Amino acid sequence: MEENKNRKNLKLSLKSELTPTLIIITAITISIFSYNLLPNEVITHWNIYGEPDGWSSKNFHAFFFPGLLIFIYLLMNILPKIDPKRQRYQEFFNIYLIIRNLILSTFLIVFIGATLSNLGYNVNIGGLVGTTIGILFIIMGNYLGKIKRNWFIGIKNPWTLSSENVWNSTHRLGGKLFVLWGLSIITLPWLAPQASMWVLLGGALILIGSVFLYSYFLYKQKK
Repeated sequence: MEENKNRKNLKLSLKSELTPTLIIITAITISIFSYNLLPNEVITHWNIYGEPDGWSSKNFHAFFFPGLLIFIYLLMNILPKIDPKRQRYQEFFNIYLIIRNLILSTFLIVFIGATLSNLGYNVNIGGLVGTTIGILFIIMGNYLGKIKRNWFIGIKNPWTLSSENVWNSTHRLGGKLFVLWGLSIITLPWLAPQASMWVLLGGALILIGSVFLYSYFLYKQKK
């Protein structure tokens, strides 16, 4: 009875799906109207310094990003239904939808920036991507501590999945580290190339290492 109640609460509504639908429609509309204006070969990747280092056909550019958004949208709507701990999503489902929409919005902004750049507009891709992803981590960090134990979203390792207390404590720490790393990512385009690389890789290693070690020692302590 309780599981059926939880499943019912996870049903999507017109209100909850309005934002992702508009994001996907926006991406498709941009593809349609920009297709004939794009060169046959477009830039599809920039390095950490904002310099082009990957090219592809305009067909790939026009179809890949909208297709990716649709894939992410469908995947994130399916995951709560197949998760063995699907009943826990009822406790943070609104946050889960916010995170879904944030991820979709991030890819849309990157797609818009890449399209404008390939149309000849002077777009600071490094600054745009760094700021967008940094803000994504900052916002996600503020919600991370409210995510309940599940198999698909959050900091998952043998110790967090084995203990509710370890999961909650690790995610509270992870949320703070996400915010700090997000702030660091925003600064990357404005740093010297070598410093940017150290901040990016060093921040990732510190974040991953910290939450894994913290969850392990917390689990051992509670045992």
